[in-house]
Amino acid sequence: MAGEIPDLNAQERTGTGKGAARQARRDGMVPGIVFGGDKEPLPIQLPFNVLFKKLKDGRFKSTLFNLKVDGHEDVRVICRDVQRDVVKDLPTHVDFMRLRRTSKVNLFIPVEFVGEETAPGIKRGGVLTVVRPEIELIVTAGDIPEKVTVDLSSLKIGDIVHISDVTLPEGSKPTIDRDFVICNISAPSGLASQDAEEEGEEAAAEDAEA
Repeated sequence: MAGEIPDLNAQERTGTGKGAARQARRDGMVPGIVFGGDKEPLPIQLPFNVLFKKLKDGRFKSTLFNLKVDGHEDVRVICRDVQRDVVKDLPTHVDFMRLRRTSKVNLFIPVEFVGEETAPGIKRGGVLTVVRPEIELIVTAGDIPEKVTVDLSSLKIGDIVHISDVTLPEGSKPTIDRDFVICNISAPSGLASQDAEEEGEEAAAEDAEA
């Protein structure tokens, strides 16, 4: 289970329709709706500044939130749509979907790298290059993994870790079908030059013998 599902505080919106939505915007709020979960849709509104910051932070549509609305039970939701002003590109309406514990959802899960201190490649001066510090997985809403662990302890210079090399949390799978790279151990520039020089000397010696 992931550490903390972030809270998202909203207010129940009184009235529906364009007039109520315009009033919400005049009050510095962004109107929205919560639907799904075998319950009636719930009109809500969120402070514009809060929503705008979360949108700028990124991953808004792939983050699971604990929605808190006064007078209602907390519910897990995920954003399904953000409507924006066609000129200013600012949010004007947001749709959230309620999730059951068994619902499948796409979320970005952080990657933890362990064993760096014992990796032969790093001991030789190799450099860990992280291609994906987080991986988008299809997970169950009621059992979200906290992290994906990558063990570096046996990696040598030139080794590459693909998603197929990693044991994923039970019940989860990547959203991407191809075998993508998570990280690699690359040679430092000095070592790479030295290896190339040694290879050149060996080739020259072979040519001389020939």
